[in-house]
Amino acid sequence: MGNASKKLAEEYRRLGGRRIAVIDDNLGSSRNWEGDPPEAAKFWKEQIACLSDREKRDVQTFLPSINDESDEPASK
Repeated sequence: MGNASKKLAEEYRRLGGRRIAVIDDNLGSSRNWEGDPPEAAKFWKEQIACLSDREKRDVQTFLPSINDESDEPASK
């Protein structure tokens, strides 16, 4: 489901989705601290929340990660 998962994640982000992937010990989840715009929230509920746990985890791997340090200042 790799390509389908990526497409779902991309569409969710295009709609303004703000969830962040949390992958820990091969267990995946997502957090939504900021809240989604209505269109993104509806898309998540109708297209992603209804997926099996494995399929949701696949989609979550294409979301920005809480472990992503790209926003961190460069080490000196």
